[in-house]
Amino acid sequence: MKHTIAAALLFLSGPVFAQAPLTPETLWSLGRVSGVTLSPDKQRVYYRVSTPNIAENRSRSQGWVIPVRGGTPTMVNNMDSAILNDKISPDGRFRLTAEEVKLQKVFGKDRYPELTKSNAQVYTSLNYRHWDEWEDGAFSHIFLEPVGQGTTGTRIDLMPGEPYDAPQKPFGGGEDYVWSPDSRHVVYVSKKAAGTAYATSTNTDLYQYDVATGKTVNLTASNKGYDINPSFNANGTLAWLQMKREGFEADKQDLVAMTGMGVVNLTRHRDDIHVEGFKWSADGRSLFFFAPINGTMQLFEVGYTGATAQVPEIRQVTKGDFDINDIVGQSGNTLIVSRTDMNHAAELYTVDIPTGTMSQLTHVNDAMYATIASVKTERRWVKTTDGQQMLVWVVYPPNFDRTKKYPTLLYCQGGPQSPLTQSYSFRWNFQLMASQGYIVVAPNRRGMPGHGTKWNEQVSKDWGGQVMRDYLSAIDAVRKEPFVDNARLGCVGASFGGYSVFALEGMHNGRFKTFIAHDGVFDFRSMYGTTEEIWFVNWDLGGPYWDKKNTAAQRSYAQSPSNFVDKWNTPIMIIQGGKDYRVPIEQGLQAFQAAQLRGIKSKLLYLPEENHWVLSAQNAMVWQREFYSWLTETLK
Repeated sequence: MKHTIAAALLFLSGPVFAQAPLTPETLWSLGRVSGVTLSPDKQRVYYRVSTPNIAENRSRSQGWVIPVRGGTPTMVNNMDSAILNDKISPDGRFRLTAEEVKLQKVFGKDRYPELTKSNAQVYTSLNYRHWDEWEDGAFSHIFLEPVGQGTTGTRIDLMPGEPYDAPQKPFGGGEDYVWSPDSRHVVYVSKKAAGTAYATSTNTDLYQYDVATGKTVNLTASNKGYDINPSFNANGTLAWLQMKREGFEADKQDLVAMTGMGVVNLTRHRDDIHVEGFKWSADGRSLFFFAPINGTMQLFEVGYTGATAQVPEIRQVTKGDFDINDIVGQSGNTLIVSRTDMNHAAELYTVDIPTGTMSQLTHVNDAMYATIASVKTERRWVKTTDGQQMLVWVVYPPNFDRTKKYPTLLYCQGGPQSPLTQSYSFRWNFQLMASQGYIVVAPNRRGMPGHGTKWNEQVSKDWGGQVMRDYLSAIDAVRKEPFVDNARLGCVGASFGGYSVFALEGMHNGRFKTFIAHDGVFDFRSMYGTTEEIWFVNWDLGGPYWDKKNTAAQRSYAQSPSNFVDKWNTPIMIIQGGKDYRVPIEQGLQAFQAAQLRGIKSKLLYLPEENHWVLSAQNAMVWQREFYSWLTETLK
């Protein structure tokens, strides 16, 4: 009897968490976990946790370390001094740094020093702006400098006087330059093209710098597409990620390695594999990589023998409705990876390499999750208009009741060739959408890797074609369910998803009651004239609008949403970043102006300091509140 009473009292006195639907404020209070590296003895894992602070409009980052086998994490006050610096050569003699070098006179005061108050800028070629910055005449270069006792010499610029970037802009970092294990060479990524040639090409190469002689060799001159992410194993074999076709930024991305006989493509025989990232095994005899497959991102292993003719075996290590989105390192038969799903932000997990068994290692957000109601995610297979089977994710509100009717959102993914998997976004968050009472329909339409090369490439040069029919097939299949309120259907998306919203506004035939487009392409002619990466529109739209003999291009420009504004009749909210040079400001402004002049209920959310994304905490809160306010207002 005493044991029973004690147990009851313990139950009553313990913490009781009431699970509530996820809110934007709760979403932005979650810690954002990223793995850094393993300790030299491979027994501990270093990681960072970044936590947004809405009041201060910035994020705070803290370093932690935890045993590989689990346990209590310990705070690390200075992460940089606690871990090995991989930019110091293995023999300890040199250090690599990256910094900006001013090579061109762009500003008026540079060209005419006496005009100190001038803010003029002068350009004679393209690439005058990129992503969210205007070209300022400075280029990122890698420097070699002696370190330690007994070393002499001066700092050496690996690309003296060259108007090229390494690391690559805008997103390149430490992964763009690595040491060889013998400390004799540095391999770095660069696209050695300038101006208009830079804006029209995707041809990045791997360059090998010889420390002793100062000579540089292009290792990948024969390949005209992307060559990125160089990585050596302990034996000195170089592997990297490669695309074949110049100008196609979403080409099949393979994992390749250098051998004495040439380059071996380790994933060429798997049509459904597009490698997102990789890491060598500890023994250098295989590589682990992650890639989208059937609506998730999974971990794979591929053997490496060095033979160019041998077809390597690829083994899928993990399976399940979750994403593996980073590989931190290896300790014995254990890998440490980052994992998400639609209910959980990134946490670190261990993976048993032989079996694929996973165990959660970090628990940064567990206490928060105990208070948040989960949503159910469901796979559906929908028949498309051309007889294919398309995977559609359906996400249901917490405590879903099949006897009730729910407003439903068609979500349109960006890219156009990007995977729609079990990722966790802090803006386009499916759990958050469903937690506000919406069913979310998210189709793996044409243009998504993980379903074969043909499926992935069908969107290019036909944005308004089969992919639009895929969207409508998805929503038409789900809206047949009795729990879907067909009088309250909405359609939302960003980037190519924003384009999809603009396009569907002109062809939905009354299906939807509201639309939201963020940084979407509205007018193809002005998009071609103002976007900064010309290779993208050359490939995906087929070329310039003035090429009247180019049938592929002319078909694309005929599909521009601006051609069908006369068919617009549904409320639409338009979001536009002022520093978005990928899908520039005139796209959103033209769409809003068209809607207003057509007399359509519409709203413009303009974010003058944001780029193609929304990065500041307070702007993110405005985004979330306006997004759901619009849905509440228009899906009554």
